[in-house]
Amino acid sequence: MRRSVILLVAFIVSTPLAHGHGLFIFPNEGQSQDQQDKDEFQCIRIARDRTGFDPMATPTATRDRPETRGGAVGGALGGALLGTAVGALAGDTRRGAVIGAGGGGLLGGMRRNDSRRQQDDWAREQAAVYQADRDQWTRAFKACMQARGYTVG
Repeated sequence: MRRSVILLVAFIVSTPLAHGHGLFIFPNEGQSQDQQDKDEFQCIRIARDRTGFDPMATPTATRDRPETRGGAVGGALGGALLGTAVGALAGDTRRGAVIGAGGGGLLGGMRRNDSRRQQDDWAREQAAVYQADRDQWTRAFKACMQARGYTVG
């Protein structure tokens, strides 16, 4: 799942802009290619200024990535230490360590899975925010080009 989110973000980031931004631009009023290039450049800048989104900039996160937590090995080690201490009080340190290691490993693994879910949710959220910002920019760019006498589709 995480791999597909990373691939989605990489696809969004690598989508070409200007002449290859996925839009077809046709001059309606006999504009030359030089004029169309100038109009596109100006509309790219206007769309950026109006939306605050720069499709040429490296995407940045809107909030920090959740930290990675947990792990079966670390949980087992912590559980074994706690189990040894409890086992010493009960008179069987070896049995306490084994039980503690098993329980700690289980809890550490559960924490790790929860952490991965949070990171996957974060990645999906960031991709959605980026796409929404890019969609706003595209709408502003299209409106600018249409106002200058182009059909944009």
